[in-house]
Amino acid sequence: MLSVISLEDEVINLDFIKGFTFGYMSKRGEWETDEAKESLRILKERCAIDHVVLTVVAEQDHPQSISIHWRNHPNVVSDHEIISMIEYARSLDLKVILKPMVNVSDGTWRAHINFFDTDVPCEPKWSEWFEAYNEFILHYAKIAEKLKCDMFVIGCEMVNADRREQEWRHLISRVRKQYSGLITYNCDKYQEDVLKWWDAVDVISSSGYYPIDAWEEQLDRIERVVLKHDKPFFFCEAGCPSWEGGEFLPNDWTLRGKVNVDVQKRWYEEMFRATSKRDWVRGFAMWDWKAQLYPIEMAEENQDYAVYGKPAETIINQFYRDIAEFK
Repeated sequence: MLSVISLEDEVINLDFIKGFTFGYMSKRGEWETDEAKESLRILKERCAIDHVVLTVVAEQDHPQSISIHWRNHPNVVSDHEIISMIEYARSLDLKVILKPMVNVSDGTWRAHINFFDTDVPCEPKWSEWFEAYNEFILHYAKIAEKLKCDMFVIGCEMVNADRREQEWRHLISRVRKQYSGLITYNCDKYQEDVLKWWDAVDVISSSGYYPIDAWEEQLDRIERVVLKHDKPFFFCEAGCPSWEGGEFLPNDWTLRGKVNVDVQKRWYEEMFRATSKRDWVRGFAMWDWKAQLYPIEMAEENQDYAVYGKPAETIINQFYRDIAEFK
């Protein structure tokens, strides 16, 4: 449960989030299927979650494009599907965090979306991109308000855009006029102490793709940020692929070693061991659970971040079940 003591006084009590990211890269129509809803039901059953992060992914053509394709686009789930999935999640007693995201169609990671700091005639501009991004985010903020989503994520891993502090503050102020719930920004790994505008959001969150042998060091660094701003924190993404070597560079989805599901299991065990000692870590939204599941008998052959049918799934289930006794 997410409970707000006083947003005006910036005193927020965030109950532990036992979450998972669902539906990343789903195309229009895929959330309308019985298969997608069954996948969400299975997720709750097998991983003992109480929160789901629903991702709505739009794209721009290249890193310097100022147009974001999301209205009636075949690669973006429809508003009707989003509303239906939120309502279905609620029927499962899940709390919902809505997370609109932007990807780049040419395969460039969204962190590299970038423009000149100073406007130059005949060149694409930050002002033009943020105008398009505001329109995109505000549309889903209205849905989040209408459906009373428990949290709204205004952006994800936009590393180069992060430095545009005033544009983000302006967007947050506009979102607050549309949405009355908790607002977070999902910064990228290693960026927690770089971002300059944490005071503008309600909850600090980041992507926890840290090497298996670096958790203590990174948590020490993040802890200083959390204490400085006196705000709740959770990992809005966290996960590890199922290939050899993946535990040492879990953020690099382009690497492909030999399938090894035990690597993923060990990584989750270490993350939970390290974070359990930090009371300020108020939960996770694991990465990720697809709307269309692979056959469970194929789990041992799957290299991806998915945990369905893998040893890591049991680790997550047990942690989420146990954590309720202590948090």
